[in-house]
Amino acid sequence: MSIQWKGIMPAVTTKFTDNDELDLKNFEININAQLEAGVHGIVLGGTLGEASTLSDQEKRKLTTATVDIVKGKVPVLINIGEQTTKNAILAAQKAEEDGAKGLMVLPPMRYKSGDRETVEFFKAIANNTSLPIMVYNNPVDYKIEVTLDMFEELLKCDNIEAVKESTRDITNVTRIKNRFGDRLKIMTGVDTIALESLIMGADGWVAGLVCAFPAETVAIYELQKAGRIKEAIEIFRWFMPLLELDIIPTLVQNIKLAEVYTKLGTENVRAPRLPLQGDERKNVVKIIEDALKNRPNLPDYKNL
Repeated sequence: MSIQWKGIMPAVTTKFTDNDELDLKNFEININAQLEAGVHGIVLGGTLGEASTLSDQEKRKLTTATVDIVKGKVPVLINIGEQTTKNAILAAQKAEEDGAKGLMVLPPMRYKSGDRETVEFFKAIANNTSLPIMVYNNPVDYKIEVTLDMFEELLKCDNIEAVKESTRDITNVTRIKNRFGDRLKIMTGVDTIALESLIMGADGWVAGLVCAFPAETVAIYELQKAGRIKEAIEIFRWFMPLLELDIIPTLVQNIKLAEVYTKLGTENVRAPRLPLQGDERKNVVKIIEDALKNRPNLPDYKNL
């Protein structure tokens, strides 16, 4: 399956048991809910997937399990976030062996690489895998920006096909389109500006709150795609307090708590993360409960 870089691709959470093992039972419940809602791909092992806490064996187990669950209905992508080029290449090759159909690749971890080093890092991975690659461009959180000039060089690699655009600058969508046309597909990666980014030409949305609210997320995408912008805006405005839970350091805890309320997961996180407590928890619970009280009735978005 070649990847069509479009639509909603959930950056899914990793489920853990009370004993801190992979919880594939609850994970499968969530993946099936995403498929039922009509998502267009599944992204494993990202920030929301608590990638930094997962062992190599766990990442491989998640990949093979997800491939088995989706049965070719949508492509399965796994995030590559490594400190060395060598390990990033190995991770990409293992992902390919395990049945992943694409990669989301972060720049080098820990070391703040320069422009030339960053370009060579991505090119080395691309040259050692046949999988299509989405470059994760998030200078706010990861302190390294992939500029348009850098993409000019990267796009010499045929399998670098997309960017997860998380610069927080919506005008970057237009700059990318003006410079590269459809050669570089754009998947917006910031929940709170997703609709605006889609309207300005982003091809899809790597989403976070979709983990708890898959139908609403897909509906927003399908409505704006069909030109029913007013309806998309109404749902997006309802969604905004929830979406803001995705752009703070406790996004994993927040979204997992929301998954509990929608019966799509558990609250278990892996240390050093800890579940929310006190006033912080009360505030998030209020946002979730208020949203559920006013949850919108969705149109038949699958048949627009």
